[in-house]
Amino acid sequence: MLSIGEFSRLTHLSVRTLRRYHEAALLEPAVVDETTGYRYYGVDQIPTAQVIHRLRELDVPLSDVQRILRTPDPDVRAALVADHLQRLEDVLDRTRAAVVSLRRLLRPDPAPIDVELRAEPARTVAAVEAVVGHGDVAAWFAGAMAELEAAVGTAVTGPPGGCYDNALFEQERGHALVYLPTAAPPRTGRVHPVVLPAAELAVTTHVGEHDGVEVTYGELGTWVVENAMSVAGPVREVYVVGPRDASDPAGWRTEIGWPVFRVT
Repeated sequence: MLSIGEFSRLTHLSVRTLRRYHEAALLEPAVVDETTGYRYYGVDQIPTAQVIHRLRELDVPLSDVQRILRTPDPDVRAALVADHLQRLEDVLDRTRAAVVSLRRLLRPDPAPIDVELRAEPARTVAAVEAVVGHGDVAAWFAGAMAELEAAVGTAVTGPPGGCYDNALFEQERGHALVYLPTAAPPRTGRVHPVVLPAAELAVTTHVGEHDGVEVTYGELGTWVVENAMSVAGPVREVYVVGPRDASDPAGWRTEIGWPVFRVT
């Protein structure tokens, strides 16, 4: 038997942490002296303590650590760990995107963006639309786009796109629409034909991951204001090159179209 202090030194888990794990029934001592309350651990508990230590270093919640330790099936354990690692990778991706945006914002002399004034004719597309919360857009977009691709198949005639009402940004909830261009839009499930009205757009291209698109939005909005243009409708996006086209995010291209009209 090892005292709690000895076990702490061998496992690099503090005495306080070991007591907390005991109270949570995560790592219970092999023996607790009924008279003194002293905790004693067996050497066979060292590997378990080390596993807990590594999982907690990865910020795995105590409840999930407990599930991993108590699951006898190694495949289930592996799946639980894999799920958490995926969540960590998602957080890391968001952190990287935020760093890229900050670096771009903090440049002393940012390069001017290229803006094109473009007259878009009305056209009919296959679309999925809904009123969604700002935080739910990514998940909704993925599901809607998968449904569109299944419905349109090889009949697609151009890159996908989306239209997003101002309320989605201003009120964090609003109308969103994603579409695929096709000669004969089908009507199945949530997919149905929608007419995109003609519009005058100020268009620029965002390069890279979509997580940093707000910087390009800001630059385009500044250009609109400085060139005496006024906003007149929902913003449009066209995903010219995306994850389905290029594995490297550096190659992704998103056109942002800001509906405008000249004030003077």
